[in-house]
Amino acid sequence: MLDLLHISLADQCLYGFADGQLLLRLPVSTALNGPGELNGSGCTPRGLHQVRAKIGGGLPSGAVLRGRRWTGEIWSSALAAQFPDRDWILTRILWLSGCEPGRNRLGAVDTFRRYIYLHGTTDSEPMSVPRSHGCVRLRNADLLLLFPLVPIHCAVQIDEAACPEWAATPLN
Repeated sequence: MLDLLHISLADQCLYGFADGQLLLRLPVSTALNGPGELNGSGCTPRGLHQVRAKIGGGLPSGAVLRGRRWTGEIWSSALAAQFPDRDWILTRILWLSGCEPGRNRLGAVDTFRRYIYLHGTTDSEPMSVPRSHGCVRLRNADLLLLFPLVPIHCAVQIDEAACPEWAATPLN
């Protein structure tokens, strides 16, 4: 099990750690609007968070989630053509809650009330490029790999720092 997810806005990468050891590196896509904590900003919130809820376990890859519930649909290009402006939340959700009152918790900066997730997205969306509406997007296959490794209350650090040199080395 992982005990820390570090999301680098500079690298557009998620790093998964267990007992201080890097075990996982996955490309992500964070907010097109950049970093920020205010409700309605469309920005990705920084700071220390935790995974407050895991949603979608057992659903098929590409399952369409709206309001944190499966619609019964599986994403397809035909479905995308039918709803061209939809922000697709697919496969699984790791719902984040801020841990720092006044920064990302409570009031106008509450990550949980902003519905900030780590979630799957379509394969047509680019990774390693900021394009989301505030959430952290992952490839569905990567999210299926990550989801069972992340316990409830797992720490999630989101910051602007680039990857530390030691984490940039290839994984064994």
